[in-house]
Amino acid sequence: MGDAPAGDGVDDGFDEFAAAAWPRLHRAEVLLCGDHHLAEDLVQTALARTFARWRKVRREDALAYARRTLVNLNIDRHRRRLGTVEVGDDALQTHPERTDERAEQRDEVVRLLRTLTDRERRVVVLRHYLDLSEAEAARELGVAPGTVKSALSRALAKLRVAAQAGAVEEVVER
Repeated sequence: MGDAPAGDGVDDGFDEFAAAAWPRLHRAEVLLCGDHHLAEDLVQTALARTFARWRKVRREDALAYARRTLVNLNIDRHRRRLGTVEVGDDALQTHPERTDERAEQRDEVVRLLRTLTDRERRVVVLRHYLDLSEAEAARELGVAPGTVKSALSRALAKLRVAAQAGAVEEVVER
């Protein structure tokens, strides 16, 4: 009930869209939430919601719609969150054959991003990972461009401090 009958064209192009969008949405969500499996669930939900509105979404930017849905799901999850997300060795790992050095770098990126507030982390991922403009990121987050600019400035300052602190700790340990 409510499902479109086969052959009516409602899913025209959706399979191709989902296959092309999945990797980038998944990597962005792993950076946002720090958990590979949770990211899979959230991206799957975002794509399911995109499919449910596919007739309307196709006329707009489908990737922007899916991205906005994913950001909203992430915000909702943070509002309900009671505990913290554990970041393990498989964080951000989408290809098991990757080297240990790349895994360490990914873990370091996740560790640094976790020093930020949820809003700052979302702004950094949207601006620097997804390469959105300030205006595009503001639309995705439903805030003013100035809010994106100030959050990004604070976030980058925090990341510099956290990265330098990590480098100092590494030197002291040697």
